Amino acid sequence: MLAKRIIPCLDIKDGRTVKGVNFEGLRDAGDPVELARRYAKEGADELVFLDITATKEKRKTLVELVRRIARELNIPFTVGGGIGSVEQIKELLHAGADKVSLNSAIVRNPELINKASRRFGAQCIVAAVDAKKHSTGWHVFISGGSVKTDKKALPWIKEAEERGAGEILLTSMDRDGTKSGFDLELLQKVNAAVSIPVIASGGAGTIQHCIEAVQKGNADAVLAASIFHFNEIEISNLKQEFGNAKIPVRITI
Repeated sequence: MLAKRIIPCLDIKDGRTVKGVNFEGLRDAGDPVELARRYAKEGADELVFLDITATKEKRKTLVELVRRIARELNIPFTVGGGIGSVEQIKELLHAGADKVSLNSAIVRNPELINKASRRFGAQCIVAAVDAKKHSTGWHVFISGGSVKTDKKALPWIKEAEERGAGEILLTSMDRDGTKSGFDLELLQKVNAAVSIPVIASGGAGTIQHCIEAVQKGNADAVLAASIFHFNEIEISNLKQEFGNAKIPVRITI
């Protein structure tokens, strides 16, 4: 079994790290470069940075932020938010990002996955899916979770894999920021449907929640924000508990 990854997520707004509940009520969580440096030292396997209020003007700020972060890190990091073209992907990768996370743009234009995967390789392309449960199943939301689409999550995730995405960043909007545990049913269904890695996001509140995401939800990686930002759980302790649960992890010395 491959080592399971622990991935802190930094939601970026106006150059600062923020965190809310169910995508609302954002509060400041610190400087992203300082947090990135801290998480790398604590043993994070990767980092994810999402510009949650991306606009054309803010995009320039994000590129410079990527450069600053790249100088500080020795672990892979993924950047997302407002990325809508192959040229933007190229700019971010050249600035130092290892992967890009695509959401709204690929829902509107799925062919972007094909083009980006062919040009940069599937390993660089993360399909981010914000899913919310309704009576007819999980629906895909875009624009920072503010716009419901007519896409169902499972068929869309399968399509993203077929088009060349190398990884799925799966966020349960129902669980985001609630610390009530990951949506294990959603994780199980998605992991049964695709063969590429799936990152569990939305709901981490305890170490046991993270263990369950892997053992019951079959996640390849666990992503969390507030439990790390506000020092509720240390990455080293989480990895130790993964080891105690017979979950393989990368141990840094």
